[in-house]
Amino acid sequence: MIRRAVLVVLGLVWLGPTYLLLVNASRPASSYDPGSAWAPSGDFALFENFGKALESANLTQSLASTALYSILSPLLGVIIGALAGYVIVVLRLRGGFWWFLLIFGGTVFPSQMLLVPLFVGYSDAGLYDSRLGMILIYTAVNVPLAAFVLRNFYTGVAFSIFEAARMDGASTWRIFWRIYLPISLTALTAVFILEFTFIWNDLVFGLTLTQTEEVRPVMTAIAGLMSDVYAGTPVPVGLAAGLVVSLPTVLLFLATQRLFARGLSLGSVQ
Repeated sequence: MIRRAVLVVLGLVWLGPTYLLLVNASRPASSYDPGSAWAPSGDFALFENFGKALESANLTQSLASTALYSILSPLLGVIIGALAGYVIVVLRLRGGFWWFLLIFGGTVFPSQMLLVPLFVGYSDAGLYDSRLGMILIYTAVNVPLAAFVLRNFYTGVAFSIFEAARMDGASTWRIFWRIYLPISLTALTAVFILEFTFIWNDLVFGLTLTQTEEVRPVMTAIAGLMSDVYAGTPVPVGLAAGLVVSLPTVLLFLATQRLFARGLSLGSVQ
């Protein structure tokens, strides 16, 4: 009984910020009062507030750019990661373990350490504030996780499958594309979902490497709603924008949660 009560209390504490977000994002912009933030207003103005955010920050272009980044970069990342796992495990690349450490070792360093060299490098290469530059950095950031999961997955696949395909005359590329990639589709999907969520919610790289409305990710645009650039934006408008924009990641996870859990278990350490 005590344990259940403690869990209920902890659950309510954990859900407190979510409750505040929902209540105040749905509140009419003109009736926001920090002193009554916990009390529902009785009026539902979520989509009205979101419409104001679309108009104030021109979120339509940012949403289009974010959708491009969140689909294309994870897709490229999982394919490159799968290729890395295939070469290291199946083709038995010499020094494969050290190559894997080189690929995965980049995740040891916090992304904040990369910001200054990235900014300088992107400025020199002409990639700053470009969609190509954002696709490249998001793809590079996503490759290590895909390589880690797919390397572990391919270690559990019988090597005789590769040998049989080679005896039938299939090339190494054909074996990868027609055999290993399809059988790892569940694990690839799980990694894709994780990477989609990361890119969709990213703020750090968007703030550092973009400037214009056409290129910047949507979370960067929403952050600007509450800054001096958009001075005077009501709090409910910013909260409504953040809430509605976050829905695609929530819906994607709810729609694929079983596939997601199964994919991660397939890609776990053997």
